Amino acid sequence: LFSFFLIILVTMEWVNETSVREFFFLGFSSLAELQQLLFVVFLLLYLFMLGTNAIIISTIVLDRALHTPMYFFFGVLSCSETCYTFIIIPKMLVDLLAQKKTISFLDCMFVFLVFSVTNSLHLGVMGYDCYAALCQPLYYPILMSWRVCGPLAVTCIVSGFLISLLGTALVFSLPFCGSNKVKHYFCDISPVIYLAYAAAYINEPVIFIGGILGLVPLIFICISYEFIVSTILKISSAEGKQKAFSPCASHLIVVIVHYGCASFVYLRLSAKYTSGKDGLVTVTYTIITPLLNPMVYSLRNKDVQLAIQKMIGKTGFSVKTL
Repeated sequence: LFSFFLIILVTMEWVNETSVREFFFLGFSSLAELQQLLFVVFLLLYLFMLGTNAIIISTIVLDRALHTPMYFFFGVLSCSETCYTFIIIPKMLVDLLAQKKTISFLDCMFVFLVFSVTNSLHLGVMGYDCYAALCQPLYYPILMSWRVCGPLAVTCIVSGFLISLLGTALVFSLPFCGSNKVKHYFCDISPVIYLAYAAAYINEPVIFIGGILGLVPLIFICISYEFIVSTILKISSAEGKQKAFSPCASHLIVVIVHYGCASFVYLRLSAKYTSGKDGLVTVTYTIITPLLNPMVYSLRNKDVQLAIQKMIGKTGFSVKTL
């Protein structure tokens, strides 16, 4: 409670001292002639992503065979990623056609960080689920019971909220008295913090430390996979190894894409912010990764494919009956 009030006091301090009241997104201004084409492409990708996530979530909810911890956490991850993209992409689409591309100082960054941190924590929990299923199969019903899964999901969300609140307060405790032009299409940490009226030796370590803290779930995932690989190597047949590792392969692909892009942006110290390269990378983890996750993690899964076919079959039957 004391920490919460301390954060509020810090937040009130920077709100009172800073002269910046809103940020202006430069977005894809270097590609002015392609703005309308980018709008169409990103809109189609976004609609497709919403459709696939909606199918996955509804399938997991409606099919009892998918009421397992693995699919429960992936359903939660899909919901979180849908909210994550809802914060970024609609604003980006509007800005592609708008003249004034602004966002208020108070609305910037916080909500984006909440879902970004929450997604990372959920990937860590899913790594633990893979570990428990393969390395502790006898204790799996206890380790991943519904009494455990529910509190774990809530803990990820609450932790994401608190970490993001603290991170946002720390970033905006820096003085913003100069330019308010963000070389990006949303309030990511790197482009915003470089607008702060502070020395590079303050700005860059803040970004780097934030990146290191964001890697905590990845370290947890790596430890889990060390035990998973050790267990799989003990299986004699190649077919058995493939079958054992199959549920983990999709999760591993998602982790590599998610943390690979994030590491490029946050885990480097550079005297100059490279907006062009970072913009392309953030397009990957704000649009491509949420689009890739349901396809890699679920649509290639036989259980999910069977459940979707059942749903389509029931819909077709009901239409014929009517």
